[in-house]
Amino acid sequence: MKQIQLTEHIYYVGVNDRRTDRFENHIELPNGVSYNSYLIVDEQVVLIDPVESGFIEEYLFKVKSALQGRKVDYLVINHDEPDHSSSIAAVLREWPEIQVVGNAKTFGPLEAFYGPITNRKVVAEGETLSLGTHTLQFFMVPMVHWPESMVTYEQHSGIVFSNDAFGGFGTLNGGIFDDQVNLAFYEDDMRRYYANIVGKVAMQALKAIEKLGGLEVKMIAPSHGLVWRDNLAWVLGKYTQWSKQESEPGVVIVYGSMHGNTGVMADIVARGAAEAGVKEVKVYDISKTEVSFIMSDIWKYKGVILGACAHYASMYPNMTLLTHEINEFKPKNKNYGIFGGMSWSGGGVKTLAKWAEDGKWNLVAEPVEVKGAPIREEDWDRLYALGRTIGELSTH
Repeated sequence: MKQIQLTEHIYYVGVNDRRTDRFENHIELPNGVSYNSYLIVDEQVVLIDPVESGFIEEYLFKVKSALQGRKVDYLVINHDEPDHSSSIAAVLREWPEIQVVGNAKTFGPLEAFYGPITNRKVVAEGETLSLGTHTLQFFMVPMVHWPESMVTYEQHSGIVFSNDAFGGFGTLNGGIFDDQVNLAFYEDDMRRYYANIVGKVAMQALKAIEKLGGLEVKMIAPSHGLVWRDNLAWVLGKYTQWSKQESEPGVVIVYGSMHGNTGVMADIVARGAAEAGVKEVKVYDISKTEVSFIMSDIWKYKGVILGACAHYASMYPNMTLLTHEINEFKPKNKNYGIFGGMSWSGGGVKTLAKWAEDGKWNLVAEPVEVKGAPIREEDWDRLYALGRTIGELSTH
């Protein structure tokens, strides 16, 4: 088979997953995801990060085709999470003498998942491993996004095997490298991956970027998504922007409605934001849009307005996951607003307000609660004013 080469002796041996519906069983994958793995063939042969175990036959076929009868000497584990590591048992059965390379924090979780690993090589910050012409160097990036996370730098080629950093959702549809595809197609899936996987540890991600600044980087090869060789400044710029939480002008409006009235309110709020000059107004029905897509836009835009009807003295149930994710990931530099409806009893606005207080959201306007449907002029005026206030603060 024709091999995919990053350089003359470094191969891409990853796989595409179009079967899995949800990443980590909760994040939708409409465009699938890739599991990237890399093979360096030198005097010593090394595999860098295996793939998810459901693709082991395809994976081993690709690896063996590139090896041409040689054996693998080392298996580098940059990250223990099972979407990367779950095929390790099959790799060890195939090459029993292989040495597994990881740092001091790697082997505890790895053995908890897969049992004892006897042939191990523990590496420290900055340590090198010579393969012949190629030399690997290891750098720790803890909490990007597990404690044991590290990146591997190959000195001869200038390639950083970057683990989950600089990755994204979406399968690699023929094009493996950034200069072979339309980047606009992949950007949203990259940001959604960042916002829902890496965003919680944004400062650690920024430190990882700073750590790469001292290296001569010619290519970035992540564990998911595109391999970066032509647009390094673009992807580094995006990650820096997201890590610093530099929001763009725009407003995200998310509502939960049982009988449609809170949805009508959301349209009034959206009109206020638009007439404040906001061109990017995103309106989501929380019952129809999976939370990871909403979190991606919340990460992107400055204004966030949440609306929930009352439900048994609390709020519309589907809103609970979103508010949990906001408080868990803590997107910064946002202008928040709250609205909602009630009938015989309130609860939606009150519960949202409690979430806002607990999460220290930057509420920039008084919450708006409407009894029944928004059929009174004063209700329209208050909802419109809410959208306009947050819109005016989110246009630049």
